[in-house]
Amino acid sequence: MTRPVEVSWFAALCDDDYAQLGVVDPDLGSSWEHCSSIVRAAEAGGFDNILLPSGYDLGIDTVSFAAAIAPDVARMRLLVAVRCGEMWVPQLARQLASIDAMLGGRLTVNIISSDMPGESLESPARYRRTAETMVALRTLLSGRRLDLDGEFISLHIDPPALLRGERMPPPFYFGGLSEEARDVAAEHADVYLMWPDTEDHIADLITDMRRRAALHGRTLRFGYRAHVVVRDTDTDARAAAEHLVAALDDEVGAAIRARSLDSASTGVRRQAELRETASDDGYVEPHLWTGIGRARSGCGAAIVGTPRQVADKLVRYRDMGIEAFILSGYPHRDEARRVADTVLPLIEHSALR
Repeated sequence: MTRPVEVSWFAALCDDDYAQLGVVDPDLGSSWEHCSSIVRAAEAGGFDNILLPSGYDLGIDTVSFAAAIAPDVARMRLLVAVRCGEMWVPQLARQLASIDAMLGGRLTVNIISSDMPGESLESPARYRRTAETMVALRTLLSGRRLDLDGEFISLHIDPPALLRGERMPPPFYFGGLSEEARDVAAEHADVYLMWPDTEDHIADLITDMRRRAALHGRTLRFGYRAHVVVRDTDTDARAAAEHLVAALDDEVGAAIRARSLDSASTGVRRQAELRETASDDGYVEPHLWTGIGRARSGCGAAIVGTPRQVADKLVRYRDMGIEAFILSGYPHRDEARRVADTVLPLIEHSALR
């Protein structure tokens, strides 16, 4: 029997919502009103989880937003992104545990390893900090005393009262393509997240990560983050994709990509390589369109097609070993409703169990 996958949506907390990429619409900006409406649309549509992204310069605070929206989410999980180094780990653990309590145990955590504002840390050191943060955070969220003398974190502390007593911590979702990122994920992540790539590359990456995790006596789940453009016909879907970038100036797109703190990462470079190797119309393989990456620093490709074509693509990934999908589309609230109405009914996912 095929195990149901997790299908999640994306809340555009980081000023990343457009009707056309690069054309700013104040109504789609990062605000409580707009972003909470995306979460409510995802909940109503039957998504299993929703990623709340994090960016220092962009949008509203992720942890604060998660605490505010938690009482409005009756069924769906929240995937709260946290950046390593931004917060004192015991206080972060306390905040996350509070949100998890509000959600009745439905919190998931997206660990982000990137430079902090005003900082430039070499990749090996940054991932050593990430590994220490993940160890410290998991220990406290498990209700256990933390005794750690590391390079970046030195703490000897009991968990806060809210966390005392052994418990199952929320799962950590984590991604990255560099050697250091892969090693950290293999040892410390629960779900290894990938950005769009060709099916051959995804298969090779899964094989490599399974091998690395096995060296630590562990297994990983695998996740895939992608945009989607779904319409009733393939022609309409391709036209909608082209409309997204029709007003995009290349300089504006470059400026949008450069805003992210991880804009020079190995994963971002790989997304650029996909665009460079794509056909003239931006497709690197059937239904995987890289044009959207012209104005995206991170996830830089979209699955484009009819509901059946999009669902079939997701099922192929599932058969390769992907168990969690994080989808998004522009504008996020409208595309969430479209995907919920037309694609979710075609996929066996965890909300239907």
